Amino acid sequence: MKILKPLLFAATTTILLTSCGSTVRPINAALLKNTNEKTAKTTKIEDAQLKSWSYTDLASDTIPGMSVDKAYVELIPNLKGTKVIVAVIDSGVDIEHEDLKNVIWTNTNEIPNNGIDDDKNGYIDDVHGWNFLGDIVGENLEFVRIIKRYNAVFDGKSSADIEESEKDIFDLYESAKSEYNKEHKEIKANFDRYSQMLNQVTVSHDAISKKVGKEDYNAEDLAAISDPTGEDQKNIGILSQMLSYGGTIPEFKERLNGGVQYFQGRLENHFTMDTDFRAVLKDNPYDINDNVYGNNDVDGPDPKKEDARHGTHVAGIIAAQRGNNIGMDGVAQNVEIMALRAVPDGDEYDKDVALAIRYAADNGAKVINTSFGKAFSQNPEWVWDAIKYAAKKDVLIVNAAGNDANDLDVVVSYPNDEIVKGEEISDNFITIGALNYKYGKEMVATFSNYGVANVDLFSPGVKIWSTTPLDTYEYLQGTSMASPNVAGVAAMVRSCYPKLSAKQVKLVLMDSGLSVSASVIVGGDESNMQPFAAISKSGKTVNLYNALILASKL
Repeated sequence: MKILKPLLFAATTTILLTSCGSTVRPINAALLKNTNEKTAKTTKIEDAQLKSWSYTDLASDTIPGMSVDKAYVELIPNLKGTKVIVAVIDSGVDIEHEDLKNVIWTNTNEIPNNGIDDDKNGYIDDVHGWNFLGDIVGENLEFVRIIKRYNAVFDGKSSADIEESEKDIFDLYESAKSEYNKEHKEIKANFDRYSQMLNQVTVSHDAISKKVGKEDYNAEDLAAISDPTGEDQKNIGILSQMLSYGGTIPEFKERLNGGVQYFQGRLENHFTMDTDFRAVLKDNPYDINDNVYGNNDVDGPDPKKEDARHGTHVAGIIAAQRGNNIGMDGVAQNVEIMALRAVPDGDEYDKDVALAIRYAADNGAKVINTSFGKAFSQNPEWVWDAIKYAAKKDVLIVNAAGNDANDLDVVVSYPNDEIVKGEEISDNFITIGALNYKYGKEMVATFSNYGVANVDLFSPGVKIWSTTPLDTYEYLQGTSMASPNVAGVAAMVRSCYPKLSAKQVKLVLMDSGLSVSASVIVGGDESNMQPFAAISKSGKTVNLYNALILASKL
């Protein structure tokens, strides 16, 4: 991503302000400013407020939210909005959720369930979007797919054995093997550790629960056991240590079992060399022109819709129906969610992402949210071409920075908008890091990626309350949650000011945010303190109130 220097950025914005007229009366309200930057906000956040902390206002609430509530009270009642379609490229969306069903996009040119491609767009019965994964749930990581694809060609060979024309692919293969060896070792070690702990706790718990006569006991109960045998003492020691972590032993067992299941799932899906997950689609994932596959089941194959949890959460952040007294309010109103399933439990395929972006652009989306990412890519050019195609269609792509606590100016993550280092391929792609609700040195999420060249803006991404399948609601966190917060703000700007281009909206989002001059902990490492202004291109946090004011002046 190309770095815009402050003066150049300001100049660019000024040009836009003076050269793009508007028939909409400018908002006279003053832009919000962070006037107390050097003082950490210490006001305790209450549980009820936590569910909507991302909507708070820093000056009023001492929480680094997006001033959403303030915008809806003071500005939005005076603005006339138009409908905006936001595409959610994700794991699937529960389109029947009580808080989403009324904001789901419908393709009015398609007759439902007649088995005919009525609108001739290449997709049969795509009423609410498309499922590019079909019945796939689990999938390999990209570096595992690389090894599987090229192992027969390169296994046992050195660089000296490789023709010049194959050097790049061989280097990719070697990098993939190195990453596999490192990560597989870590995951296997964690699986073994959790399994061992679960076994130890289970054996100890079964023995001691019989002695005390109940499943739910505490440290005092353990201390009261009379004449403990040597084995009893061993079991008491193990259980006492577990109880010191908080909660009950049954609860601790449940957490351990969750860890076992998680790491086992990763081994069986992400790292397996034995399963061809893609075979059920009957396509060639390395042929972009082989594009007739998938189905219209946008929440995926699971009847419980668990695999759509991530995408449903993302969709709710953007557009859960406001003012219906159900569940929660999304950031944006006058929005329809287009559901595009392309992200499995594993790494997404470049082809699926590229085709999903093109589908969204061709079918009227003005904002696309991409809350996913990976460290390896075999066909990044397909995604880059799709990003440029979306730019021609005036579509803004809001992208999650990733959760590896990496500096993206050093470590490459896909998707991105940079083919040659330092040069952006388009002006419609914005990458988002995650904020914590604690203003001050801890305000950057410990997991969030960052980078003054390759992350554009920060927004709330820790403990975000939103919709989950089957009419439920949960807290989730990640840059996956930060990105749809910005997508919601972008949708509101595009709704209220539909004449603005994707490029203009991107500049508005970046230039209207709140500045933070303080230093923050980066990557969860307390020894790594950096000025907040130096970990993203804008050096700001997204702010809906300011974005609407600035947009009104274009």
